[in-house]
Amino acid sequence: MLDYILAGIALGSIYAIAASGIVITYASSGVLNFAFGSLAYFLARFYYFLDTERGWDQIPAVIVAVFVAGPVLGAVLYLALFRHLRLATPLIRIVASIGVSVALPPAALMIFGNDTITSAPGLASAPVRAYKFFGATMDLNQVIALASVLTVLIVGTLVLQFTDVGLKVRAMVDTEALTSLSGVSPGKISICVWMVTTSLAGLAGVLVAPANGLTPGGMTQLLAAAFAAVVAARLRSLPAAVAVAMAMGVVTDVVQKYLPENSSLTHAVLVSIPIFVMGAFLLVYIRVSGKIDEESSTGGALDRAIQPVGGGDSSSASAAAAVVRSRTGWSWYLVGPVAIVGIVAFLPGTLNGYWLTLLAGGLAYSVILLSFTMTVGEGGMIWLCQASFAGCGAVVTAQFSTNHGIDPLLSVLLGALIAAPIGLVIGLLTIRLGNLYVALVTLTVGLLAEQLIFTRDIFFQDGLGVAADRPAFLSDDRSFAFLALAVFVVLSIIVVNLRRSTTGLALAAVRYSEPGARSVGLSVLGMKLLVSALGAFIAALGGGLLALNYGWARPTDFNTFGGLVWLAVLVTIGLRSITAALLAGLTFTLVPGIFTTYLSPSWGNIPTLLFGLGAIGVAVNPDGAVAQNARALQSLFAKVIGRLKRDTGAPTLPVPPKNSDAADGELVRVLEASR
Repeated sequence: MLDYILAGIALGSIYAIAASGIVITYASSGVLNFAFGSLAYFLARFYYFLDTERGWDQIPAVIVAVFVAGPVLGAVLYLALFRHLRLATPLIRIVASIGVSVALPPAALMIFGNDTITSAPGLASAPVRAYKFFGATMDLNQVIALASVLTVLIVGTLVLQFTDVGLKVRAMVDTEALTSLSGVSPGKISICVWMVTTSLAGLAGVLVAPANGLTPGGMTQLLAAAFAAVVAARLRSLPAAVAVAMAMGVVTDVVQKYLPENSSLTHAVLVSIPIFVMGAFLLVYIRVSGKIDEESSTGGALDRAIQPVGGGDSSSASAAAAVVRSRTGWSWYLVGPVAIVGIVAFLPGTLNGYWLTLLAGGLAYSVILLSFTMTVGEGGMIWLCQASFAGCGAVVTAQFSTNHGIDPLLSVLLGALIAAPIGLVIGLLTIRLGNLYVALVTLTVGLLAEQLIFTRDIFFQDGLGVAADRPAFLSDDRSFAFLALAVFVVLSIIVVNLRRSTTGLALAAVRYSEPGARSVGLSVLGMKLLVSALGAFIAALGGGLLALNYGWARPTDFNTFGGLVWLAVLVTIGLRSITAALLAGLTFTLVPGIFTTYLSPSWGNIPTLLFGLGAIGVAVNPDGAVAQNARALQSLFAKVIGRLKRDTGAPTLPVPPKNSDAADGELVRVLEASR
């Protein structure tokens, strides 16, 4: 038993280092670092490059990779991006950090090579020395992990409690606004914190690589465990995060003593421990306080007073304006989207072979991305598990059509109908959570589905998946592309009509301010449950179409972090735009095809890198490229048409509001009129 406990302490030490970095970053900068796992991978891959590929000794390699490159990378990210996000809305902060998470792995592959590394060295020299403690054994890598967390805790405590720098950091954690009034620069403190926590990410990556492998996916369990500890700490309590992380490590290794080796049950239990820990703490917190919101743990009263309310950014302004314009009955603004759909409808007749297959797949992805438009754009709920709903639709389609003889198109519909109540349940469970907690919970739900459900033999089939044959009349890619486009158009019409309805007005009000919506008698629960079910339905429908397009339902195509890449592509073009969902789906398949066909297969990582950089750009342009250009064209078009109509005395088109105050005022007036 002592062997398992010591091994668990070593594992918990790695979890504690990761959780500490995330908590410190959030407490000091207000950004929950979803890129922590990618930072760990990037720096650990740099360490492997120096240590194994270039033959450096461990000590100079770890100094350069973790304690030199780590602070430099943290400073660059803070100065270029994160310092602009302190007062941004939760959605912008999360999406920007997801952009970093998406961009770093392909950047590492391009810089250090594409080799798949399933076994990586730690900080101990090979062969790894072992030590005896009261009859139990610990290897040197485990000893180093325990020593590392003790060093972090001791040095961190001494610095925070007994130095002038520590006093300034603690003051800024309590309230950044009052700290800045006292003459202390929050920016200088924040950049130092980012430099330290990025080094912690690199250290955690190097320590966990020998056990989890040095791949982007190998950091998944580290990130999940760290987030579970962060939730237990309510985002800010460092001692609680460290204690829970250590306990999870011990429980994870001790449980293995009583489970069969090399069993799927053992794997399922081990990967589920962080999820159960997170769920248990959330239930306790909700029972005690009734609602869990990150706003209550962010700085002091003055800091919260100067933060944006709800979704009151430029994207909310354009959302409110869009609802108002649609209620006034104009139709000229539909010219652009209709023209784009017409151009896309022309493409299946001109493309053949490989490019036609990519086009059909892109249209299926467009349907999936429309679910992000529904849940995140319309509902204001930061859901990160849409890939799991798409995977649900794919595997159900394959099972029903191949193993039970049901018509493939009917199987697609059944998969969507099965996913809808699951989305309803998740919406119900997360209704009392703040935005960051919703993002964390849905990300964990996606990881849980990926590890526990999609890996079952009935779905996984040694990685090949299950065949999903199309009906005879859709056997060629051209006809299937037209079907996928038709499905997208039908769903788009449903979303547009929803926006034009009174329910659409209620959704816009709930998205902007839940307390304000309740004050006018709107049901926040009802609105969010509607969006939850509809978003899950659309994602599963797209997943089923994707399975039919490729002829297989492979669960590996629907991993959770792959879904973050989808979100990054959509955000780059426009989160709330239906046209953006169409263009984003096509971009996701066609752009990589262009790079690998016309440039070089070695350039295959560049599209993903560009997608991540585009998501980072949401900090500057929250609405995305389509919405930004569309507003400019709409404004010009409205002025031209208005000038022509003034000559005839006809009513003129409204010019889109340029700021959130104008849009919010219009929304309030329409809401009052609708009552």
